[in-house]
Amino acid sequence: MAPPVTPESQWFRRFHPRPDAEVALVCLPHAGGSASRYFALSQRLSAHIDVLAVQYPGRQNRLHEPCLDSVRDLARGVFEDLGPLAAGRPLALFGHSVGAAVAFELARLLENERPAGPRALFVSGRRAPSRGTDRGVRLLDDAGIIAELQGLRGTDARVLDDPELLQLLLPSVRADYVASETYDAGPDAVVRCDVVALAGDRDVHVEVDEVDGWRDHTTGAFELRVLPGGHFFLDDHEPEIAAVVTDTLRASRPGHATR
Repeated sequence: MAPPVTPESQWFRRFHPRPDAEVALVCLPHAGGSASRYFALSQRLSAHIDVLAVQYPGRQNRLHEPCLDSVRDLARGVFEDLGPLAAGRPLALFGHSVGAAVAFELARLLENERPAGPRALFVSGRRAPSRGTDRGVRLLDDAGIIAELQGLRGTDARVLDDPELLQLLLPSVRADYVASETYDAGPDAVVRCDVVALAGDRDVHVEVDEVDGWRDHTTGAFELRVLPGGHFFLDDHEPEIAAVVTDTLRASRPGHATR
């Protein structure tokens, strides 16, 4: 993996800088995840998309910062530092699992506190806000959290097998689960931008119909894409997801016919 070009803000990392790209795509990771999770997707996307991968506090280069355990606090942190990177060009947002909730809150902030909201919102592997997300994982002991990570198969086995690395990872995982499971957007929370929802057909924790519920949280266009796989179906379908992102953003250009 190439070293990232990190802007002055600690909230963002760029692995394939495209500062002159037509649109910026802000990517928000899952519970315990980091910006590097979006390296491969960034590499696949066209030169017209500048990927800004979000780095939450408490991991990798922000390891010594306190973790945030609120979706709204995470969204506000991203929002406050996004301005200089987004100036003069449209934005799109992509979030997986708890990252989808953060992306949704970020979209609401952009629509309510900036002149222009995002061009599109991609939510992946997450129930709609009106469906509830509390499975009580945040209340488990360390062994229970580790078993959850093993079951999801989204964490490098080398990390799970290394006690020292696990001790570095667990605080951020627990904080992210607190954020994920205590988040309450309210059943009437909506955005105005188009929403594309992505689901894995074998995700044992998030049913397809629960992902389809995102249609009730936008006044814009809605599309559901179902792909083979479990909770981390993204890992096996990066080419297809890159194509969905590219096609959606191309179709949402001003003057282009909508989907």
